[in-house]
Amino acid sequence: MTQDLISLPAPAKINLFLHITGRRADGYHQLQTLFQLLDYGDQLDFQQRDDATITLSPTHPAIAEKDNLVYRAAKALQQQAQRQNPAHHYGADIHLTKRLPLGGGLGGGSSDAATTLIGLNQLWQLDFSREQLAAIGLKLGADVPVFIHGRTAWAEGIGEILSPVDMAECWYLVLAPDVEVSTATIFSHQQLTRDARAITIRAFLEQGGRNACQAIAEKLYPEVKTARKWLEQYANVRMTGTGACIFASFEDEAQARQVLVDVPQRWQAFVARGVNHSPAYPSGSL
Repeated sequence: MTQDLISLPAPAKINLFLHITGRRADGYHQLQTLFQLLDYGDQLDFQQRDDATITLSPTHPAIAEKDNLVYRAAKALQQQAQRQNPAHHYGADIHLTKRLPLGGGLGGGSSDAATTLIGLNQLWQLDFSREQLAAIGLKLGADVPVFIHGRTAWAEGIGEILSPVDMAECWYLVLAPDVEVSTATIFSHQQLTRDARAITIRAFLEQGGRNACQAIAEKLYPEVKTARKWLEQYANVRMTGTGACIFASFEDEAQARQVLVDVPQRWQAFVARGVNHSPAYPSGSL
């Protein structure tokens, strides 16, 4: 039975900590982090086409279609599919409902790319394994595989060596300062600490960790520091990824939503539950 239309979420992630342990010859940073998936994110709709055309809507004013990770993911999967079945037309109309801010450290673009691979794999009935999809996704970005595998996970290497971790579910308030942080700028900064000692999952769970990028982000983008200081009135605060978003954890939804009401209007914010399994996959498919 074929499906002509598929709708899937593209969940956000936060980094519960981020240590940089070295730098490879190709410029990529070696790191340790814990990717926590959230039950909040973007939405993608995939409509089957009778030809090999791929369209993406709406267009983004600052990103050319050929550079958009959703379009690039769709084309990469299309090329792989056509190698296996040259006579078949693989086409789709893709609609992206964007909720996550750009340059926020929430993995929005990577998650969108992963959900595109997951959705089109289903729409086109390719039956590619998660490992095959993750290999395609890694060429698009180091964070894509964690969304393909669909598990909250401990990550090493450049973020692609993943070990699933079951975290106690809690609620997060995520606050987005009104700035777009450049990951390249943060990672290339001379003052970035790149020699953290590797730790174990157990050590993190017992002692916690920090975000090596936070001090640099706050220095270059003062609004991040302003937002962090405001949220610290209510709870311990950390930055996710290379920023700009910051977050605090709460034991229950009511506590998080109580703080959400007080967030100044100049900042975007949302409340989400931490989940161990990605909502991009149907319940029980993991």
